[in-house]
Amino acid sequence: MPEKLIIGTRGSDLALTQTRMVEAELRAADFSGEIEVKIIRTIGDKRPDLKLSEFSQGDQPVVDKGIFTKELEEALLAGEIDIAVHSLKDVPTELGAEFTLVATLERAPIEDVLLTRESIQPSSIDDLTLLDRGTVATSSVRRARQLTWLRPEVKAVDIRGNVPTRVKKLFENPEWDGILLARAGLERLGILPTGGAVTTSFDFDGYTVHANLLDPRVFLPAAGQGAVAIEALKSNTAAAEACALVNHAPTFARITAERHFLHRLQAGCQTPVGALTEFEDEGEILAMRVRVFNEDNPSAEPLEAAASGPADEPETLADQLFELIHV
Repeated sequence: MPEKLIIGTRGSDLALTQTRMVEAELRAADFSGEIEVKIIRTIGDKRPDLKLSEFSQGDQPVVDKGIFTKELEEALLAGEIDIAVHSLKDVPTELGAEFTLVATLERAPIEDVLLTRESIQPSSIDDLTLLDRGTVATSSVRRARQLTWLRPEVKAVDIRGNVPTRVKKLFENPEWDGILLARAGLERLGILPTGGAVTTSFDFDGYTVHANLLDPRVFLPAAGQGAVAIEALKSNTAAAEACALVNHAPTFARITAERHFLHRLQAGCQTPVGALTEFEDEGEILAMRVRVFNEDNPSAEPLEAAASGPADEPETLADQLFELIHV
């Protein structure tokens, strides 16, 4: 067990909150060594003016969402940090040969949330009348494609910034009818009340915000959504040993299936893919549904598949779904 762990993280409120979660879990698991937190700015933090899709363009493209991980991995290689804490959905599907995911914390709720200025009273996206019209902002290609597929009359527009900034932009842009965000980040920052109510409202910066949870069986979340991942060098066995203390095995099985499916698709974090995993039969069976949108043809119907298998064989389940999608 190492005497000291240096944790690398981005400097956003959410990133720091998730890093404090990792630190607290390590302490609760009786890690007695020193813990130091080092903030590292990534290219995604330095260029909030760019759309996420624009990072893959130009003379020096940043492929996938290395947008939020590249500089942290460079710090791992340089020995400046021992582990890096990420929102898992920001981690590229293909890691470099030197890196590995050593742990995930217990997964938070996976739903997407529609935030609006006006009160809404539906029970799911199926009868969410607001989505029959108007403009909704999101930074996610998956959310945008899924939204406009379910509600063709809706216009999806791009939004950037950290979570609090995006909520503020809802009120700074009266032409928008709503914004889509992940429930996990809103709850971790204490912005959205916990408790699981389908509809709720809350105060934010002097405004009243109305929130509606989207049914994840209808509006499929991103692979890895709601999971906090810990990355390290494969050669750093001491760091891996320490992080094993806080690894949540059920979450790790779910994200392994989801990420392996993306790997088989050769898809990245910006590929419009929805994935939902759930345990059945008291955790013995892992069920998974996927929805894959055509990157080049927005008018094409998505491909969908569902399957289940032994919970301890998540990659086999992902392989099975890949074969179903490609029949």
